[in-house]
Amino acid sequence: MSFFSSILSKLGIGSAEAAEVESPVAGQPATGFTPAAAAISEVDVVAKLEGMAASHPEKLNWKTSIVDMLKLLGLDSSLSSRKELATELGCPADKMGDSAQMNMWLHKTVLQKLAQNGGNIPKELLD
Repeated sequence: MSFFSSILSKLGIGSAEAAEVESPVAGQPATGFTPAAAAISEVDVVAKLEGMAASHPEKLNWKTSIVDMLKLLGLDSSLSSRKELATELGCPADKMGDSAQMNMWLHKTVLQKLAQNGGNIPKELLD
């Protein structure tokens, strides 16, 4: 699983559990089309992250910090992990050499990619 896929999974975006519908009979597979499952197309990322932040022991500013966002999601926020994620998402080489620039690029890009994958991200967080 890619690093970005881990982020999507933690937020329930595009995950198998978000798409699956439990069968009314235990142990039996669900059959047929279920409109309720098909209607769920967007995940309110802000609400999920705010909910996680409310119960997190640290005060984390996920809206501006990729490190805090990764910590909130329970993912490795080390420099090597952030470099791995930046490489996966295509960070320009000139930003990879400066961790502050890479972090800013990475935060913005992760939010944009979440929006592209079904996450409901407010416009002010995407600018």
